[in-house]
Amino acid sequence: MTFDRIDVKTLRRLAWMALPLVALAGLVVEILHHAVASPEVEPWVALLSLSEEANLPTWYASALLLTSALLLTGHAARARRHRAGWWFMAAALAYVSFDEVAQVHELLNEVVAGEGVLTFGWIVPAALVLVALLVAYLPFLRDLPALTRRRFLVAAAVYVGGALLMELPLGWWADRAGEENLGYALIDFGEEVLELVGATLFLDAVLDHEEGG
Repeated sequence: MTFDRIDVKTLRRLAWMALPLVALAGLVVEILHHAVASPEVEPWVALLSLSEEANLPTWYASALLLTSALLLTGHAARARRHRAGWWFMAAALAYVSFDEVAQVHELLNEVVAGEGVLTFGWIVPAALVLVALLVAYLPFLRDLPALTRRRFLVAAAVYVGGALLMELPLGWWADRAGEENLGYALIDFGEEVLELVGATLFLDAVLDHEEGG
């Protein structure tokens, strides 16, 4: 999939404009949910909260990742080197996009039971998989242009920092104080925002790489 220059600029602008709007709306309804506890607020919480599932922020995060996956398939089809690496990256992002909606990873919490910072035990096998992928992708990363490599790694670090590392304080808080409180909601909000920022950074990097051919 390719985009001409005006389409790239438009897509990038829309992505960066939507990010603060989605985040701010989610923060407002979360605070209102815990401060006001009015039945009138609840439909907005279900629609806009970053902690809820199958709502606007969930679908937006999924769309960001899927857009990057589709762009990567176009690059994979044209690639002369590391074609399998590009295809696998596209497939991995498509799966993560699907998981944003289906929450398949949470099934691992039933298998890897934990407490405290490891309350959400799915992060243990996920971390092992990510380390293995990073090692396997080192030759691929070395061959990327320096700017693209740096931007891919920064985007991945921000996304993983939200999706994985923020699960540690979130698990600790859930184990200590439960999940139905503002403290849990704010930590979860921080996690989800980092994921959105990471996904947007990666889309931006992919768009720049596509422009560069």
